[in-house]
Amino acid sequence: MSGSSSPSITLRPFRLADAPDMMLWAGDDQVTRTLRWKTLTSIEEAVTFIEEVCIPHPWRRSICIDGRSIGFVSIFQGSGEDRCKADIGYAIAAKYWGQGITTKAVKIAVSNVFIDLPDVVRLQAFVYMDNLASQKVLEKSGFMKEGLLRKYSYIKGNIKDSLVYSFLSTDAIPANS
Repeated sequence: MSGSSSPSITLRPFRLADAPDMMLWAGDDQVTRTLRWKTLTSIEEAVTFIEEVCIPHPWRRSICIDGRSIGFVSIFQGSGEDRCKADIGYAIAAKYWGQGITTKAVKIAVSNVFIDLPDVVRLQAFVYMDNLASQKVLEKSGFMKEGLLRKYSYIKGNIKDSLVYSFLSTDAIPANS
């Protein structure tokens, strides 16, 4: 990115044609270190992942810059008595870190999720204590830090403390990052 022009950031459903672009972030251990799925190692794996995971998922979107996939944002709605809440997860290619792109993508997702999933009134995120960048994304997106969950979950074989953040359907999305 140069000068004052900012890239066109959009969210859209994944397409099989995204596989080569997906490898730039889903094939990077630095990006996937905080994700629950393994780093992809080939375009074929990316195609299969898009086909079997991304496309059938009810609310998984590709974060795009000028139409090219640079990451994802997913919403996982609860079921039954838990249908009023949903979890959010996201990641983008390392070369785009620190530019406000993830914050903008999360804000776009939040602005759509309560319309797309009308039973959801609470969007929540669980963030590992050492993932300071993701904590900043959530805070800049208007999420409220609710607390620490000690020894909450495993990631890549290690049990980690997590912070829980929430955004309610009645909350306002901040105008600026």
